[in-house]
Amino acid sequence: MSYKIKYHPLIFIAIHVFVGYLGIFDFGTKILFIGVFSYSLFDIYKNKNKGEEAFLWACYFVGAEVFFRMTKGAISYEIGKYSVMLLLILGVIVSSEKQKFSISYFIYLFLLLLGIIFTDVPYGESIKNAISFNLSGPVVLFVSAFYFYRRKISIKKLLEGLYYLIIPIFSMMSYMYFRTPELKEIVFVGNANFETSGGFGPNQVATVIGVGMFVLALFLFLDKKLTKFYILDVLFLIYFTYRGLLTFSRGGIFTGALAIFTFVFFMFLYNRNLIVLISKYFMIGFVLLISIWLYTSDITGGMLENRYTGKNSRGEQKEDITSGRTDIILSQLESFYSSPWFGIGVGNGKYKRMESNENITATSHNEITRLIEEHGFLGIVILFILFLVPMYHFLGSSNYQRAFLVSFYVLWFLTISHSAMRIAFPGFIYGLSLMKITRDDE
Repeated sequence: MSYKIKYHPLIFIAIHVFVGYLGIFDFGTKILFIGVFSYSLFDIYKNKNKGEEAFLWACYFVGAEVFFRMTKGAISYEIGKYSVMLLLILGVIVSSEKQKFSISYFIYLFLLLLGIIFTDVPYGESIKNAISFNLSGPVVLFVSAFYFYRRKISIKKLLEGLYYLIIPIFSMMSYMYFRTPELKEIVFVGNANFETSGGFGPNQVATVIGVGMFVLALFLFLDKKLTKFYILDVLFLIYFTYRGLLTFSRGGIFTGALAIFTFVFFMFLYNRNLIVLISKYFMIGFVLLISIWLYTSDITGGMLENRYTGKNSRGEQKEDITSGRTDIILSQLESFYSSPWFGIGVGNGKYKRMESNENITATSHNEITRLIEEHGFLGIVILFILFLVPMYHFLGSSNYQRAFLVSFYVLWFLTISHSAMRIAFPGFIYGLSLMKITRDDE
């Protein structure tokens, strides 16, 4: 498959665009999921992971997770996370290479699982679902960190993995196109828009679109031509940006943009002669972004500007521009103060807010404050591990390597700050920040 993709990348993108169209029908995507996942397991086992098949297929299912969710192709809501974990674990089992690991992440996992002891959901609620919803993402991070810690991945293989990551996103974009009504029929207001997000959660959709923007920009900057045609790559980046803005969900778009700036910054530190190229891309990108913004703002009746400046549909400034996230964080800190050592237990934060008399969204959007609320002081220790181990790794890397590694880290940190760990992506991309990137001839 890697050979075919190398020489026919546009064909695979076209196939996935067609798959996105098929997603509007009530059949097919569940069978597709089972078929592709079964083949990925066979591919990893057959090749003994010699070509990093586990990495490539994990990238694919990370990119495909939201598409399968929104088209009801996933067997269960959390199956995307379990799929990524199984693929990486199988890769470790069948590989003949010695696996490096850090004891820090085993401590992380142990402290994480301790929180289950204090889980106490209300009568009639599923303790299994509460634990799975809140810990499946962090466990993906553990498996990903275990697999990628100091693992040597060539730059060629890394770019191939990023290609695997983005091609199913084209299916999601295609599906959104066919599911979105005529824009003139949509009443845009100052909130995230489900109609322009394929009828699914705008937060998750925008997160994945932001990832696609980052990958496209990275390929353009490195002159690798994702589709083999420079102008087509530019057009795809324009369309991704446009559709991302239309979701009216800001977090994923900001995250993708900041990751791009991070990558360019470290590439500049690596080679200051790139300043001319960077300046050229900056000017072109700035003009395109302003054009996309003005066009999108116009077709949304100016509501896009209101959304990004924290105003309501009447143009009045909102008291909380974070869409209720500040209230959640404050309630989480109160829970921490009441149970500072071991927290209130995994999943309990949601039910505590549901039982309160205050009008606060129940589910946490921030993994950092969720860890502090539900795991207490142990959550703070977990955060120290997650922050410090990659930092130490960055110190021993070149600026060329940091351009990728720190960008992955930024993608992880910003995503968990606005969308917690609802999808497999943040846990997986954290693992990528721990790899050792090598030249193709090493």
